[in-house]
Amino acid sequence: MIATKQMDLRANIKKYFDIAFNGEPVIVSRKENKNVVIISETEYNELAKARQNAEYLTKLNRADEQIKNGQVVTKTMDELLAMEE
Repeated sequence: MIATKQMDLRANIKKYFDIAFNGEPVIVSRKENKNVVIISETEYNELAKARQNAEYLTKLNRADEQIKNGQVVTKTMDELLAMEE
C-alpha cells in the first residue's frame, strides 16, 4: 500500500492511477483525516461482490435460524394456487 498527499497526487495522477491499476492501493491523505483510497475497478468489483455474498449469507443464516426455531408458515400446493387467484 502506498500513501501520498493530495498535492502529490495531483502532480502525478497518472503514476498513482497506474499503481492502483496494477493492484497496489493508494492512500491519499487529506485534512481532518478524511483520507481516501484509490483502487482498480477490478479490485472494487471484487470487494463489492464479497460484500453482496456476505449479505446473502447473513440472510441465509437468519432463514436457517427461523426454520430451526419453527418460525415458518407451511402451505400446500393447493393453498398456494388458491392464493394466486
